[in-house]
Parts: sequence; structure tokens; C-alpha cells
Amino acid sequence: MSSILDSVNQRTQMVGQNRLELLLFKLRGRQVYGINVFKVREVLQCPELTQIPQRHNVVRGVAHIRGHTISVMDLSLATGGPALENLDKCFVVIAEYNRGVQGFLVNSVERIVNMNWSDIHPPPRGSGNDHYLTAVTEIDNELIEIIDVERVLAEIAPTSDVVSEEVLAKSAGKEPEDKIVLIADDSAVARNQIKRTIEQLGMNVVTKKDGREALDYLLGLVSEGKVINDEILLLISDIEMPEMDGYTLTAEIRAHDQLKSLWVLLHTSLSGVFNQAMVKKVGANDFIPKFNPDELASAVQKRLEVEQD
Repeated sequence: MSSILDSVNQRTQMVGQNRLELLLFKLRGRQVYGINVFKVREVLQCPELTQIPQRHNVVRGVAHIRGHTISVMDLSLATGGPALENLDKCFVVIAEYNRGVQGFLVNSVERIVNMNWSDIHPPPRGSGNDHYLTAVTEIDNELIEIIDVERVLAEIAPTSDVVSEEVLAKSAGKEPEDKIVLIADDSAVARNQIKRTIEQLGMNVVTKKDGREALDYLLGLVSEGKVINDEILLLISDIEMPEMDGYTLTAEIRAHDQLKSLWVLLHTSLSGVFNQAMVKKVGANDFIPKFNPDELASAVQKRLEVEQD
């Protein structure tokens, strides 16, 4: 266990092409879950928690860790299960999502595994809309479920997706009626947030669940003889996605003669440990962390200004 805890900070600095490392953990029972190590700051034995009034029932309390006060959320409760017991034997995964630091209470931490995104797959069809998964994979003949943390956070502390009137006014009357904004994100919550934001700008949207789906869609347009910049204003892509991550998607676009001029905006919750050098290496045009509707709308307007120059 100590080797896992000691190595997390070093591993969070790694960003590889279409690769990820998963921190595996359990909540209740035998099912193993995963979270991307790039999101993890550290893992520690659950400290003493301070109760706060009128807290969300999923928040078990707050902890004072390294000079910061961090909310600790019970991942079992957050995903529809019973509350975790014996907190003194549980662990807290300190992670950074969407510009904030949170603590996720888990029952046990298992190990870290290095994988390729091509081995990570969307949840099985027929699993419905009530699950809290963005992806699944198999390790040693065991199903690993990757939790949609963005959905968990959205339910506990909803984020507004309303674009301010000031920002909307900047592009009023400039909307390209004949072009779409392509969105690639494995989280249904994130896809809908982005979609609603872009639609407020008066633009049409097409959504895809991962990088592979987005690339296949773009290649389909090319195979129909269409000029990509006549069809697509820009691609807004998450980085962490099953099948193909946003880095690899961007690199594939830049390597294709008919796609390479497409404007790519990387939009990710990997804000705290994000590697700007990798963005430049794969050739993305822009990057913003999730999720601020005004910033996202402004990034789209930036592309629109270039389009109209």
C-alpha cells in the first residue's frame, strides 16, 4: 500500500500519447473501480472529518490537509450505493477536477495500472442512463468500472452553463449558419454542458462520445468529398476518453491532409496537472480547463474572429 501512496505524485506528472494510468480502488463489495492518476494529487488514510451544517448527504465532512480545507465525498453514496463504514480504515483520494480540489472517500486502494486508451471502452449498450460510468476495461479477466466523476460533482454542486449577456453580445449576428461545432467528450454531463453553452451562441452542434467516434465522423465527411472547414467551425475535445484520447485525436487530425487545418480546442478537467508542452506537440489551437461557460463561449468566439478575418 505504501508504494502506491508514495508513487502517486510522481505519476500524476506523466502524460503519454493515448496512454493512461488508473488508480484502482474498491467501494463496497468486490467490484473494482478506476480513476485516472493524472487527476490524483495524493492518497491518504482517512483523516478525522469535521461535520458542516446543511451539507449535501454525499459529503461526509471536511478535512484539513496541508493547509487546505477539502470536502470529502463518499463515492459509494454518490453513485447510488450505501454509505461507507469504518471511516478510520477508509482512504481519501485527493483529486483535482474542474478547477477545484476534492476528496473522494473509498474503502480500499488496490494498485496502479498502466494502460492504453484503446483498451478502455464506453459502457455497454443497454446499461441505461442511470449509471455513473464513463468507461469500462478489463484487467486480469476482471471488469474495471471508471467512474464519471464529472457527473458526481455536477449532482453535488451543480455548475451554471448560462453564458453572460456581455459575452453573448460579442458574437451576436456573426453566427455561421452553415457550420457546426463538433464536441467529443465521454461524460454525458460534460457533453450537455458544452452543447447548451454553444447553442446559446446560436450555433449548431454535433456530439460524439470519444475521440474515435469524432475521428470517424470527420473521416466520413472527407469520404463524401466535403471540405472540412466548410462543414466544421471547430472541434471541442476532452482529453481523457475511451478508445482514443484528445491528444491522439488531435495528432491524427494534424497528420491527415484533409483534416489538418481544423481548429482544435482541448477542453479538459485536467487543469492542475495539465502539460502545456503536450498541447503544443500535438498541435492543438487552444486549451481551456473545464468548466466556465463564459470562457468556453469566448474561446469559440476567438475561433469565429479568425474565421471572419
